[in-house]
Amino acid sequence: MTQVGETPLALDCRGLRKTYGTRTVLQNLDLQLHAGEYVAIMGESGVGKSTFLNLVAGLDHADQGELLIDGVPAHTLTDEAATLLRRQKLGFIFQAFHLLPHLSLLKNVSLPLMLNDLPQDRALEMLHAVGLAGREHDFPRQLSGGEMQRVAIARALVHRPRLLLADEPTGNLDPETAADILRLLKSEIRGSGAAAIIVTHSPLAAASADRVLVLTRDGLRQQSTPPIHA
Repeated sequence: MTQVGETPLALDCRGLRKTYGTRTVLQNLDLQLHAGEYVAIMGESGVGKSTFLNLVAGLDHADQGELLIDGVPAHTLTDEAATLLRRQKLGFIFQAFHLLPHLSLLKNVSLPLMLNDLPQDRALEMLHAVGLAGREHDFPRQLSGGEMQRVAIARALVHRPRLLLADEPTGNLDPETAADILRLLKSEIRGSGAAAIIVTHSPLAAASADRVLVLTRDGLRQQSTPPIHA
């Protein structure tokens, strides 16, 4: 655990276990992340990668183990307190973007600021940062897949979360656009000081990370051979 006087880890998972009925989905799962650290998690389909993200995000609950986010014991929180923690401390990039179609790009990006009662001016700054200057009044239907992913990144980082979670952030993109998005994502993570976990099947996406971990039925292990950088 973090010692008194030290900066809390952005994420500290110890001994997480999750079962559904008699089926064990995750067990022996340990992971520690510091601010600015960018980790990719790979693994076979069905091994529990999305389940792990849901546990970290507080959308599901572990049966065993400890989960601390920025020093807060998330595994002990009520649903209401977990919602507040998620709103304040986490950013989430969904594979399917989940932009609200009836809202402009500016209002989509502004949502985390509104929910946290923060000034709205940073939303416009983030749209500029992701290369969408002048598009703030457009709507999601007017965007390409790569542009929608850029908006999703801006929305996930606009409130300066302590921890960023990304589920297959390049899964719907062509290789060239995916490479652009990964460079942007890493740059924004470094600039904001957030820690980040990306779950991916893509060697290209994994190659952009500081560490590549493989999720198995018995926890996380370091990938022995790093993916080849594109």
